[in-house]
Formats: sequence, C-alpha cells, structure tokens
Amino acid sequence: VLSAADKAHVKAFWTKIGGHAGEYGGEALERTFLSFPTTKTYFPHFDLSPGSAQVKAHGKKVGDALTLAVGHLDDLPGALSDLSDLHAHKLRVDPVNFKLLGHCVLVTLALHHPDAFTPAVHASLDKFITTVSTVLTSKYR
Repeated sequence: VLSAADKAHVKAFWTKIGGHAGEYGGEALERTFLSFPTTKTYFPHFDLSPGSAQVKAHGKKVGDALTLAVGHLDDLPGALSDLSDLHAHKLRVDPVNFKLLGHCVLVTLALHHPDAFTPAVHASLDKFITTVSTVLTSKYR
C-alpha cells in the first residue's frame, strides 16, 4: 500500500519527467529486451533492434500507462482495469515480465534523474511500480 509520503514522492518525481514518459518507456522496454531476452517472445512481429520505431511506440504506451497510474494513485485498479484485462486475457503476458520491465523503468528513471532519485524516492517509486504490476496481474487469478 502506498503511503501518503510515497504518493507525494511519486507525484513530485513524475513532474520532473515532464513530457519524457514515453521516451523513457521506450528506453526501459529496450533495456528489458536486452537484459531479459525471454521477454521478446511476446513481440515476434516487432522490429526489436535498438532504436526501433515499434519499440519506441510500445514504450510510449508504457509511459502513458504509468502517467495514467500516477494520476490515479488512489484508484489504480480502476484506472488500469482495461490494461489488466488486455494483458491477462488477450495477450496472456507472463506476470514476471511486469517485474522485469518495472526494474528497467527504475533504472531508466535513475539514469535520467540521478539527483532526484534519492533513496526515499527510489523506495516510493519501487513500491509504485510493484503496485502497478500487482494490479496488472490481478485478473490472472
């Protein structure tokens, strides 16, 4: 459960991202594919080469979803319900992949905003990403 302090950290950090959420999402997705090659199995129709327009476009969706989640920290299940349905029932993505991508999102954010990525902010963002992952996999049960 995200505390009031966690929510404040996440919202404050997200304002620093500005309009770069989609760009960072693409970078995190590319990092995921490079670091965890098994995650590529869900994208056989994509050009997965570095800088691929398809990876960037899907990364923008990731960034947009996280931005949506930041705007609905008090109702993540409601805000992410459609995405949860899509990933659980249609795409059937292995839930572990959300954790792997989440890790790569944190790495990407830390690289772009090292001064703002304090231990407290890191902990709050980790809890946020974990909560988003849990919500996205909630309909698998």
